[in-house]
Amino acid sequence: MKSFLVAAALAAILLGSPLQAQPADTLKKIAAARSITLGYRADAIPFSFLDANGQPVGYSIDLCKAVVASIERALQVGPLGVRWVAVTSENRFGLVVGGNVDLECGITTVTLGRQDQVDFSNLIFVEGGSWLARADGGPIRLADLAGKTVGVLPATTTEARLREVLRARNIDAKLVRVKDERDGAAAVIEGRVDAFAGDRLVLLGVGLSAGGGHVLALAQEDFSIEPYALMLRPDPAFRLAVNRGLAQLYSGSGIVEIYERWFGRLGRPGPVLMSVYLLNAIME
Repeated sequence: MKSFLVAAALAAILLGSPLQAQPADTLKKIAAARSITLGYRADAIPFSFLDANGQPVGYSIDLCKAVVASIERALQVGPLGVRWVAVTSENRFGLVVGGNVDLECGITTVTLGRQDQVDFSNLIFVEGGSWLARADGGPIRLADLAGKTVGVLPATTTEARLREVLRARNIDAKLVRVKDERDGAAAVIEGRVDAFAGDRLVLLGVGLSAGGGHVLALAQEDFSIEPYALMLRPDPAFRLAVNRGLAQLYSGSGIVEIYERWFGRLGRPGPVLMSVYLLNAIME
């Protein structure tokens, strides 16, 4: 009996039975429910945050809405209901893998290691890792971080890459974890940490919203490049549907309008970001 069970298990694996992990059928689930679940970040200004009415808004949110409209057209099941789920830097991966979120609309950086458990759309933005410090003498260059305390969000590429850079340059700085972006900015203002590290545009937005416009300053150096994408479960058909929506957006004037809405005051997209849009405006 034991040998029979072993043989049956091996045969099931070789034949691709339910014992073997299968890609999620996300589009089928969305069509059946006529709804899609989107994840958002509450404080990642201007990419994904809550407005004064408590509604998710931002650059990444607008891209996800365009993707949902594209999926609606493809499925032909009428308007899809959208259920919004708040995610954090720590729980976002588990919520996507567990099926609680179909598509995460935030500021998640693509890495090869993360692709062991989740999948990603084509790129939606390219950002640099930097930090906020007090304007009245805070650390503004990497060398200035020696002997300082730097706040970071847990389970982020910011934390991992900053540790690597500090180690490589023999800079003895202490990294401490903060609750979220607002807590990080407040910690600098209140003197609990000397700096708060994150992605440059997010730092700019959260610094201003935290009331630190005249107290805080952005560092003069970046320590990493952060390519953002929309996160989803491993599912080739759903990934294609998401990328089709992004390609349609990048091919027309829609991406210009969204960029202007959230970053227009900063000027035109730089050459790297323009390359992201142009290279991913893929034809059918």
